[in-house]
Amino acid sequence: MAQVPQTFLDALAVRTWCGLALRAVGRAREEIDAINVYPVADGDTGTNLYLTLESAATAVEAVFAGYETDPAGPRLADAVRAMAHGALIGARGNSGTILAQLLRGMAQVLAADGAEPRCDGAGLRLALRRAADSARGAVAHPVEGTVLTVASAAADAAERAAGDCAAVARAAYEGARAALAATPGRLAVLARAGVVDAGGRGLVAVLGALVEACTGEAVRETSGAPEVTGVPVPGTEGCDEGRGGPAFEVIYLLEADDAAVARLRDRLDALGDSLVVVGGDGLWNVHVHVDDAGAAVEAGVEAGRPYRIRITHFGAGDVHTGGPGPAPERAQRAVVAVVPGSGLAGLYTEAGATAVLARPGEPPASGELVAALRRAHAREVVLLPNDAELRDTAAAAAEQVRAEGVRVALIPTRSAVQGIAALAVHEPGRRFDEDVVQMTSAAGATRYAEVVVAEHRSWTTAGICQAGDVLGLIDGDVAVIDADVTATAETVLDRMLQAGGELVTLVVGDEAPETVAGHLETRVRESYLAVDTVVYRGGGQGSLLLIGVE
Repeated sequence: MAQVPQTFLDALAVRTWCGLALRAVGRAREEIDAINVYPVADGDTGTNLYLTLESAATAVEAVFAGYETDPAGPRLADAVRAMAHGALIGARGNSGTILAQLLRGMAQVLAADGAEPRCDGAGLRLALRRAADSARGAVAHPVEGTVLTVASAAADAAERAAGDCAAVARAAYEGARAALAATPGRLAVLARAGVVDAGGRGLVAVLGALVEACTGEAVRETSGAPEVTGVPVPGTEGCDEGRGGPAFEVIYLLEADDAAVARLRDRLDALGDSLVVVGGDGLWNVHVHVDDAGAAVEAGVEAGRPYRIRITHFGAGDVHTGGPGPAPERAQRAVVAVVPGSGLAGLYTEAGATAVLARPGEPPASGELVAALRRAHAREVVLLPNDAELRDTAAAAAEQVRAEGVRVALIPTRSAVQGIAALAVHEPGRRFDEDVVQMTSAAGATRYAEVVVAEHRSWTTAGICQAGDVLGLIDGDVAVIDADVTATAETVLDRMLQAGGELVTLVVGDEAPETVAGHLETRVRESYLAVDTVVYRGGGQGSLLLIGVE
C-alpha cells in the first residue's frame, strides 16, 4: 500500500533514501558497469557508486544507533551530515567522488545554521541546486553529456516544480531521466558505443530512490542502452577524445586547508586529467588520472596529510579514447595485493599487481577487496592479503568473486614482505595451479618481522613494555623490547639470520631513522656471507621497518 506523499524530508526519510538508493544501485550495478565507457572504459562505475553509497548509508545508520535511547531520534542535520561525510570518506572512482560532492552540496543547505528541522519542497529545490553547482565546481574541466549534465537537469526541473518534497523529487527524477537519455547527443564516445552515461545512470537510480522515499511508490527502472542511431553529435565540449590516457588512477583522502588545496588542484591538473577534488572543512577526497602516480601522491604530501591512498593501474583497454570499440578482453591472470604504504603500492603496481592500500588501523572491507578483484579484469586472480587479520575478509571477497565465474586463489600472506616474495616468482605463463603453488611456497619460505613503537604499556611474549618502547616482532610475536630503533632492528635481523637465509628485504617507513637501512645493509655485508639485501621505501606504512628473510 502506497504511503501518503511527504510534504517534508526529515532524518528518517534520509535514512530510508540511503537504504533504497543502495539497493537500487545494487540492482543496476552490473548494467552500469557494462555501459561505463567515459572517461575510462574500465567497467567499474556501478561498483564505485555502490561502495560510495554503502559508506554513506553506514554512516547514517551509525547516527541512528547513537540515538537508540532518545525517542526524538537524530535531527535532519545530523542525518545529512553523516550521509555526506560517509560518502566523502568512502568515495570510489570518478563517479563516486562526484556523487559524494552532490550529497555534500545537499547537506550544505539542509544542515546549514538556521535550517529547519524538516525540509519542505522549497528547501529540497535549493538543496538540489546546490548539489549540482558544487559538483560541477569540483571538476577541473567539466564535460557535458556526463553525470554533471544529468545533475544540472535534475536541479533545473526541481526549480520549475511547485509543491512538496514528493513533487519536487519526482520532477528532479523526470528531469534527470530526460537528460540521461540525451547524453549520447552531448558526448560522441557515448553515441558510438550506443549507451548513456554510466555515472548519470547511477544518479537517476539515486533520485528514483528519493522519489520512493518521499512517496512510497517505486519508480520505473531506467535502461542504460537507449536507441541512439542517427543522433546528431555536436561538439564534445571538453572531451579529450582520440588519444591514449594516463596509466594510473590515484585517489586519496587529504587533510589540508583551502589554500593548500587550491595549489594542489593546479599541480594535479598539470600532471593528468579527470581531476575531481571534493570536500571542505579540512577534509578532501582527491581523484586524478596520471602517468606518474608517485608525483600525484607527493603533491598531496606537500599540501597536507594524504591517507587511504588507492592507486590503480588501468588495463590496456582502459584508456581515454573516443570510443571503446569491442569490450576489452579479460586478462588471463592478475594479482591483487593489500599493501600498508604508498611506497609499496607503487612497487606492487609497477610489478603489475592491483594494489589496495590499507591505512594503519583501517583495514579494507570485503567490498573494497571485491571491487579490486573485479577491477583486475582477469579470468584468474591471485589475492595477497599481506595481513593475518585480513584472512577472513579476503576469503569472503574471494568467495563472492568466484561466484561470478572468476577463478580466485587466496595465498595467506601475513606481511607485505611475504607478498613481495610471492610476486617475485609469479609467472603468468605457467598453469594457474602451478603458479599459485610456487607463489605460496615463496611466501611460506619468507620469515617476516617488523619494528614498531609501543602505543601503551602492555604484556608481551618478551616481557612488559612501556608506551614509547621500540618493539621487534618476528612472525607476529614480540621478540625484542628496546629503546633504540637501530639496535632493535639489528637484534631482530641477527635472530632471523641465525636460521640461515639468502636474501634480506628491508621496507623502511617514513618515521624510521634515515641511517637504519644503511646500518643493516652494512651488518649483513660484514657478518653474513652470500646474503643479499634489497631496500624499499614503504611510505606511511605504520611500521618503522619491515624485514623479510628468505
